[in-house]
Amino acid sequence: MPGTKHLIQCHCILPQYRNMETPIFHKFVAYSKEDENGDIIESISKCNNCGIIHKIVDFCKSEIVYGAEDIISIISIEDIRENIPNKIIDILDAHMCDLATWEQVSDIFENKEWGSIVNLSASRLGDSTQIKTLVIKDSEKFKIDSHVRQDSITRV
Repeated sequence: MPGTKHLIQCHCILPQYRNMETPIFHKFVAYSKEDENGDIIESISKCNNCGIIHKIVDFCKSEIVYGAEDIISIISIEDIRENIPNKIIDILDAHMCDLATWEQVSDIFENKEWGSIVNLSASRLGDSTQIKTLVIKDSEKFKIDSHVRQDSITRV
């Protein structure tokens, strides 16, 4: 079954937000797989800011696992590299993709979900966003695409 990237909110606060009256908690991207009913398969993920371990229990929902910060059984980019062709590895490295993106690409190859689109990067440009994607056509064919998404609603 395909997976989904989603945000998980941690309890840590990035330095630029520490002095705010209402704190803004850090969010990180996680990749979760679904079962045949569309329910999330529970997994473990590590906050990319503070290193706290989260048990992912639903989309955008987690429980902090205290005392497990040094756990080494969590999947890493190095673990995933072996499952992905070298040309794709080079692209993911060049775009400094996060662990969730590596997991998504690995899942696409494992399940032969050809035609899948992976977001490599996005840059906000005023009221629009420039998005670069990787289209994985099959195990040896892929295409990098770029397009602009209009983010504001305009009246006609």
